[in-house]
Amino acid sequence: MRFLIASDVHGAEEPCRRICSLFDEGGFDKLLLLGDILYHGPRNDLPPSYSPKAVIALLSPLADRIICVRGNCEAEVDQMVLPFPVLSESALVFADGHTVFMTHGHIYTPSSHPAGFGMFFSGHTHIPVLERKDGIVYLNPGSVSIPKGGYPASYAVWDDGDITVRELVSGRVMLSLGMRA
Repeated sequence: MRFLIASDVHGAEEPCRRICSLFDEGGFDKLLLLGDILYHGPRNDLPPSYSPKAVIALLSPLADRIICVRGNCEAEVDQMVLPFPVLSESALVFADGHTVFMTHGHIYTPSSHPAGFGMFFSGHTHIPVLERKDGIVYLNPGSVSIPKGGYPASYAVWDDGDITVRELVSGRVMLSLGMRA
């Protein structure tokens, strides 16, 4: 399986366009979105190229290949304009012998989450993380639109269980973790 994993688009058209291009060109099976798709929220400045309607138009053709969870900026109105589910607090993905717990990271966090899976994918902090701790792999792909902590805009790739976090513009690998036996 190949997944492209992104979080915290926050209505930014150009980063979303880049993610959609990467998805179309990369032979990915699914696009995993970890929340905060359309709106910037009251704690963030407007991202450059802010255009929620353009983000809707970019993501809608991919609806049948998107798995998405609700971020702290999602609202019920977002579900009215997006043709894929966006209001679930979490999702489980089973791939390549792994069970992945997907969430945004504002309710379930790396330090407080349910048990029973080997991978925890979240966004919310806008800071990329990829580490194995106490038998669980933790991934935060960072933010494609409003990166924080001095990091560049970033996303992640799952390739048959191997995970990389990459810079959005250059594709340079920032973090990697091999999971293949």
